[in-house]
Amino acid sequence: MTEAEDKLWHELRSRRLDRIKFRRQVPIGRYIADFACLEAKLVVEIDGSQHAESPRDHVRDAELKSRGFRILRLWNDEVLREIDAVCDTIIAYVRDASLQPWR
Repeated sequence: MTEAEDKLWHELRSRRLDRIKFRRQVPIGRYIADFACLEAKLVVEIDGSQHAESPRDHVRDAELKSRGFRILRLWNDEVLREIDAVCDTIIAYVRDASLQPWR
């Protein structure tokens, strides 16, 4: 795991984040999600700048969405600098299925 993934996993593991069950490195179809809350059908991806507007990510996201998942993409630096805000955002997306990720 990257430093950012490790930091976020520390917050997500063992239902530490608002008692929400997350798994890491979750196989979904032919892809592996960084983190997933299967109950909320939410995938959380922690990305570096190499993922900005990546055509491969668009294809991957389309397949995950076809399986009913929403994909919340967060940047590494967001996780490293603003972990509380990141956690609040994740809670909001888990609790409100009508929220759609902006990236």
